[in-house]
Amino acid sequence: MATDTKRPKIDDENCVLDPLKHFLLWCDSVKLTLSDKVYLSKDGTVAEYGMLAKEDIEEGHILFSIPRETLLHQGTTKVKKVLEEGKKTLESASGWVPLLLALLYEYTCSQSHWKPYLSLWPDFRTLDQPMFWSDEERDKLLKGTGIPEAVNTDLKKLQDEYNNIVLPFMKSHPDLWDPEKHNLELYKNLVAFVMAYSFQEPVEDEDDEEEEEKQPNPPMMVPMADMLNHVSKHNANLEYTPDCLRMVSVRHIEKGEEVFNTYGQMANWQLLHMYGFAEPFPTNGNDTADIQMSSVYKAAVQVTQSEADQRLLADKWNMLCEMEIVGEKGVFIFGQSGSLTYSELYTTLKVLCMPVQAFEEFRENEGWEEDEEDDDDEMEQALSFDGLTGLSAEWKRLLHTAAALTLDSYSEDVETDRRRLEDQGALAELSSRERRAMHVRYGQKSILQRLQQLTKSTS
Repeated sequence: MATDTKRPKIDDENCVLDPLKHFLLWCDSVKLTLSDKVYLSKDGTVAEYGMLAKEDIEEGHILFSIPRETLLHQGTTKVKKVLEEGKKTLESASGWVPLLLALLYEYTCSQSHWKPYLSLWPDFRTLDQPMFWSDEERDKLLKGTGIPEAVNTDLKKLQDEYNNIVLPFMKSHPDLWDPEKHNLELYKNLVAFVMAYSFQEPVEDEDDEEEEEKQPNPPMMVPMADMLNHVSKHNANLEYTPDCLRMVSVRHIEKGEEVFNTYGQMANWQLLHMYGFAEPFPTNGNDTADIQMSSVYKAAVQVTQSEADQRLLADKWNMLCEMEIVGEKGVFIFGQSGSLTYSELYTTLKVLCMPVQAFEEFRENEGWEEDEEDDDDEMEQALSFDGLTGLSAEWKRLLHTAAALTLDSYSEDVETDRRRLEDQGALAELSSRERRAMHVRYGQKSILQRLQQLTKSTS
């Protein structure tokens, strides 16, 4: 069972000098119970803070327990009444505005209940997500990964959100927020904080007959839980109960081993984009690579023989767009075992490669085929890496060319990155950002290269 850890008393001066000790004293005061089998540290962990095992820990052990009232969100902040009253005006695409306004207030309030917790992050730029990199650095190191585009979208959205929703709301409550202090730069930093450290409680499945789409729970900050780092092969998991949140070991943890939570099945590009780190290649079993849907169309265009073929191909693509199988900015996703969007990809390849007569019948039936429907398991198997060799030459050619087009979008080729990864001396000379970017790039390229190899023509 989790127990209260006894800690020596320290004076106020030491609290200021050692934020971690200050935080641990605060944890005791709010009844956040920490097992005596673990401890927090900056040493021996993969990131700035982390949790280590003092002794062997059995599976199912409660590492710590956090009372619900200790969580930081719009329902526990001092400004909760104002946020609740303005709920309608604070609606946004992200759903983060109430939490961010709570954080703007609490982070700058000297008397905040969460000050010992928030003081652990005096500078959010230490998170070092690509949103803090220069445009030039993002383009140079991350071209082709999808991260620069995601960051540009984030920055545009958060600026619009701040100017159109947050700023007017703050101006209407000058006793609580000051736009000079609670400016766009601080808002951007807090967005990065929420991206990297917030949690969302899973929506409970209820067997009701209403078919209304369940809305996701809003994000919240969970002291202590956000101190744990992530790996895909984690050894702990966060559990939600009506009274508290508990971190529980999911396997045996040896003395001296770091305790890792999971942020979900995250590819390296997602980890770097949202959290500012990447798992070293090839340890991330959840890594993925994207192929733009438009690249498959471009691959098909390359083999058209006449204007009539091009018109037919355009008709096929438009049909797929109308069916919402493909989209201008859509992607086909490949994981370690093959296609993860196999249904969409299978239909796309099938339609693009249809003879004229078959396509005319397909279009007349508005995308429905009377004779048979493709089995979901069969589609998944056909587009797995084990099944690719069994595809028709035409399908393989489209996949091979689309993978080649995607590989050409990176600033470095596969072999250059491979040589760097295999040369420990060269790897050590790279900056932290360069290393993380390389692990993202090479993980994606290795998946694309395998796709190429399995669809290579033998004729």
